[in-house]
Amino acid sequence: MKQFVSFVIKEAKHIMRDKRTMLILFGMPLVLMLIFGFAITTDVKNVRTVVVASSMDHLTQQAVDRLAASEYFTIIQVVATPRDAERAIRAQKADMAIVFGPDFASKHSGVQFIVDGADPNMAQQWTNYATGVLLNADRSAVNTKLLYNPQMKSAYNFVPAIMGMLLMLVCAMMTSISIVREKEKGTMEVLLVSPVKPLMIIIAKAIPYLVLAFVILVIILMMARFVLGVPLVGSLFWIIVISVLYILLALSLGLLISNVAKTQLVALLLSAMVLLVPIVMLSGMLFPVESMPTVLQWISAIVPPRYYIEAMRKLMIMGVGIKEVAREILILVGMLAVLMTLALVKFNKRLE
Repeated sequence: MKQFVSFVIKEAKHIMRDKRTMLILFGMPLVLMLIFGFAITTDVKNVRTVVVASSMDHLTQQAVDRLAASEYFTIIQVVATPRDAERAIRAQKADMAIVFGPDFASKHSGVQFIVDGADPNMAQQWTNYATGVLLNADRSAVNTKLLYNPQMKSAYNFVPAIMGMLLMLVCAMMTSISIVREKEKGTMEVLLVSPVKPLMIIIAKAIPYLVLAFVILVIILMMARFVLGVPLVGSLFWIIVISVLYILLALSLGLLISNVAKTQLVALLLSAMVLLVPIVMLSGMLFPVESMPTVLQWISAIVPPRYYIEAMRKLMIMGVGIKEVAREILILVGMLAVLMTLALVKFNKRLE
């Protein structure tokens, strides 16, 4: 047992001495949380808007005032014809135009939106927000109640996704590189002939990354709560339990990659192809899985972060109980068993 603990301490000291690794491990979560929380956002704010009104009657003026008073739109110009508004959009001076028809005051209809559709998702959001602001005066016409995210903050969506991405990259990528580094230096054989069993050596090398991943998890949760204002509605206990399960899965994947790769460069390339691209594109981090083509939905079914992100969104934002995330837990447990078995079988074959 003392030898096992000494191996754990040795690996921990090796990680602490590597300043670049420490910078990546603790700098990456901070930077990504700030970028996704404040810079990369789908929130609608300050949309440059042109108003087209042939006659500015009282009700039309009220509608324009509501648009200007909201944080979503900035009225930059009032023009007489739709052609003038379209000209402003084509000149990149405006994002959208709202055309009030001559019968708007009498029928509360006759409104047209001219929108810059270069980004169709944002164009749809601008139209929806403008419709909501214009209909705000008639409470009987529309009554919308937003559950879980009443302020419509994109950070609510991104924080669980960042957790899934960071924990997978830290555990899988760093673990695989650590083991491959020993192979490149020729010290792995020395470790394997030591009195400690080979499997215990691998576990000893993984434990420091398990601890670091847990520390990163705490940092992310604290930043989400106190910096980005994302509430932790669900049980903190189950959030941590499922996160530890996910971390063990990521460590198993890192061990499997280390058995395949012979150099650190190969390990990095494998990690980038196997981890980074699928996490970002197919896990539901940025794009809804339901909107993907059927083939990509099938591929996303084998991407572990997809289920972890779904579970975290349900627990953190929706505040559901453990029964509502039982499906995601069972899938993660199954993936952990498969990856752990493959990694250990491959590792034993390499020893033979």
